[in-house]
This record gives sequence, C-alpha cells and structure tokens, in this order.
Amino acid sequence: MINYLIGDVTNPIGQGKKIIVHCCNDVGLWGSGVVLAISKKWKQPEKEFKSLSISENIIGNTQIVLVEDDIFVANIIGQHNIHENEFRVPPIRYEAILVGLKKVVELAKSTDATIHMPRIGCFRAGGRWSIMEKVIESVVENIDVYVYDFNAGEGYYK
Repeated sequence: MINYLIGDVTNPIGQGKKIIVHCCNDVGLWGSGVVLAISKKWKQPEKEFKSLSISENIIGNTQIVLVEDDIFVANIIGQHNIHENEFRVPPIRYEAILVGLKKVVELAKSTDATIHMPRIGCFRAGGRWSIMEKVIESVVENIDVYVYDFNAGEGYYK
C-alpha cells in the first residue's frame, strides 16, 4: 500500500526499520536531486555509489547502505543516457527500477522494514508518476510504502 505525505524523506516516519529508496544514474554522477539531501545527512550512500566500478554501475544494480541502526538507503541505478539525446528520451528506465525494487522488497520482508521514497524517477529522470506508481505497486505487496512530497509537491531535489 502506498501512503502519500508531505515531508522530508531523509526523516522517515514510523517505528522500526526503514529503507529510503532513490534513483541514481549509470554514469556515476551524484550531485542533483534527492541525493543532495541524502548526502547532507549521511556520507556513506554517496561514497558507496562513487566506489562502483564501470562494470558495477549498470542499470538495475542496487546498493543497500546501512546509515543508522534502523535506516538503510537503497541506491537504485535506474537512469541511462542522462545527457540530452537527439530523441529527447527521458533517462528513466522503469524496468531497472523494478529490478532494484525487488531487491529492496526482499530486504524489507526479511527485516520487517517499511519503504520510504520521494517520487523516484519523476523529477530529474523525467519519468511519469502514473507509470512509476504501477511499477511500485507491482512488487510491494504487504509492505507499507511512504512517498514523500516536500512542501506540497515543490521539489527539494534542485
């Protein structure tokens, strides 16, 4: 079940273990979007992402980084061709997000964690929430998912 709320995804609500999910690119760039808020609070997700070798920085790969005793950050590589291309195809790759979310769901089930995210893939990556919502719903059975909008839809992902 997806729950929508206004707030900061780096301050996830609730008790117990939490997994913060976000979407990364496959060229190793980290510097815009929700990663700015993540890096401001925790250094390890960025460090882990930047440590990926070229062969590891592939679409669908997912890093799970423990940042606090009860909080993980999932770096899902779900963007390809982030630089403008002649066909103006957005960099979001829904199938890669699906692959990454399956790994996140495995962790959530094994640790009884909830999942927290911004509207992943729908700002910098150019995705459509109507599609992403279906991707998420297709894999998160019986897990509470919280989607955070900051200031009623205004992005802090700049």
